Amino acid sequence: MIEWLKVIALGILEGITEFLPISSTGHLIVGVALLDFKGSANGTFDIFIQFGAIVAVIIYYRKDIFHQLRTVRTDSAVQRFWLNIFVAFLPAAFFGFMLRHWIKDVLFSPVVVAMALIVGGIIFLWVERHPQPEATPSSEKGIPALTVRQAFIVGFSQIIALIPGISRSGATIIGGMEGGLSRQAATQFSFYLAIPTLGGATLYELLTSLDQITSQEIGMLLVGAVVSGIIAWFSIGWLLRYVSHNSFVPFGYYRILAGTALLLLIAAGVLS
Repeated sequence: MIEWLKVIALGILEGITEFLPISSTGHLIVGVALLDFKGSANGTFDIFIQFGAIVAVIIYYRKDIFHQLRTVRTDSAVQRFWLNIFVAFLPAAFFGFMLRHWIKDVLFSPVVVAMALIVGGIIFLWVERHPQPEATPSSEKGIPALTVRQAFIVGFSQIIALIPGISRSGATIIGGMEGGLSRQAATQFSFYLAIPTLGGATLYELLTSLDQITSQEIGMLLVGAVVSGIIAWFSIGWLLRYVSHNSFVPFGYYRILAGTALLLLIAAGVLS
């Protein structure tokens, strides 16, 4: 029973942090360590639980996605948009696949998360205090309008987010803003980019770990994903409203404080 309560708690943690620029994977790694959760021994839970967030994005943008599916053959704007999603997806997909074992074996640790949180927080504060390039139009027919060059910049930023604690959403949003996208367009593009990125990582992790997962662990994976999906749906709407009128400075300070607190916990022997 206790382990199932831990699953629910971790699902809530994932749902809150997945689309906020504070690193869901980093928070999960720390949460798993603090709760001493046994269902994440090989890191599969930390990755599969993101499936709920993927479903949340699809549901949130369901009307737009269905419209795009109906018009993709004839609408050049929709074709360009999904070409850019593909361009932005490829860099992280390639490096994530090539370095997958090293990332899980070496980087999935509270120390790495703490350092990445602090570094990412400093970058957030620096970016927000320096003017970005003049933003391009935020949308075209309701979808983010960007060039292939801008999509590649976002995709390169997503490579850095392979380090737990950096934050995929944070890296891609900042990368988009530095590439000339408006804050709103960069955020929306980041959400759409989560569909192939998180979807591919989840599917690959599940297929390569099936022989190591017990029937009870399958139930835990599903419960964690459902809980995270429900919470993530609310997080998407909140972040979209937030970025329309606010900067990421508070997230930068949070990351620095959270990373510093983690280092203190590690030094005190609470986290290994």
